[in-house]
Amino acid sequence: MSAQNLLIIGQGDIGLPVTNQLAIDGVSVTGLARSKREHYDLDDHAKFMQADALSLTSDQLQVFSAIAIIVTPDEYSAHGYSNSYLAICKHLASLADELSQLERIVFISSTGIYGQDNGEWIDENTVTVEPERDASKIIMQAEQALQQGFKDKAIIIRPSGIYGRERLMRLRKARESNKEAIAAEHWSNRIMDRDLVTVIANVLTLDRADTEQAKLLKPLYIATDYLPVTTLELDAWLSKKLGVTAAEVNNKSLATGKRLHSNIPLTWLDYPDWQTGYQDILQHQQ
Repeated sequence: MSAQNLLIIGQGDIGLPVTNQLAIDGVSVTGLARSKREHYDLDDHAKFMQADALSLTSDQLQVFSAIAIIVTPDEYSAHGYSNSYLAICKHLASLADELSQLERIVFISSTGIYGQDNGEWIDENTVTVEPERDASKIIMQAEQALQQGFKDKAIIIRPSGIYGRERLMRLRKARESNKEAIAAEHWSNRIMDRDLVTVIANVLTLDRADTEQAKLLKPLYIATDYLPVTTLELDAWLSKKLGVTAAEVNNKSLATGKRLHSNIPLTWLDYPDWQTGYQDILQHQQ
C-alpha cells in the first residue's frame, strides 16, 4: 500500500496497542475513540480523533487507506453487541461506495461465531455452524454487513481466547483451592494479546504491490496459536508450575469445544503455542 494512512476505531486493550505499534513503526495512524485523547496512553506520533464511530461521515473517512474496527460493547448483552459491532459495521458499509481511497477495512471478530462444539477441527474454509450465543450471532451479522458493503476490501480477523500478562483467568482458576472436576476432553484455543496486536498491524500494512506480502493477504484470518489444548491438560500443566493440586477428571462428559487450525504465518507469532505464552506470563509473575 502506498501512502498509508490508517484509522483504528477503538482504543481499548487491543486497539490502543495496535495504534501505538503502528506509530512506533513510522506509519501514519489515527486512533479514534469517544473520550478525549488524554484518557488514552497514545504514542506521541499517533494522531487522534475524538468521535462516535456511528457519526463518522465519508468526508472524514476519505483520507484513510485502511480502517480497523477493534471495539468492545458498552454492555455484554445482545443489545450491547448490536449497538457496537453491528451498528458500526452497518454504518461504515453504508458509506462504502463513497470511500474511493479505501483499500482495506479490517474487522476484529471472534472465533465464537463457530457454533461447532464436539471437538471438531476448524480451518479458514470451514463453514460455520450457527452459534447458540446471541452475541456471536450478532458478530457474524456484523461480518456479513462489512463483506456485503466492501466486498473484497473487507478482511475478517477472528481471534480465539485472548490471554496475556494481565489476562490471568486461567492462572486464577489453577490457584483455586476447591476446583471443580474438569471434562476429560474439552478443547480450547488461545492467542497471546501481544501476538494479536502484531497480527492486526501486519494485516493492515501488507502491500498488495509486493508479491511476497500479497501472498500473505487473506479475506479471513483465524488468529490463534498453533496448539489447541484441553482445559484439563492446561490446568494440569499450570498447577504443576504453580505447585498446587490439579483438578480431578470428569470422565463422564463427551468431547466438547473445537480445535482451531491457525492460518497466521508462524513468523508473526512470538508465542506459537500455549506453553510458550504461559511460561512468559509465569516469569513476569515473579
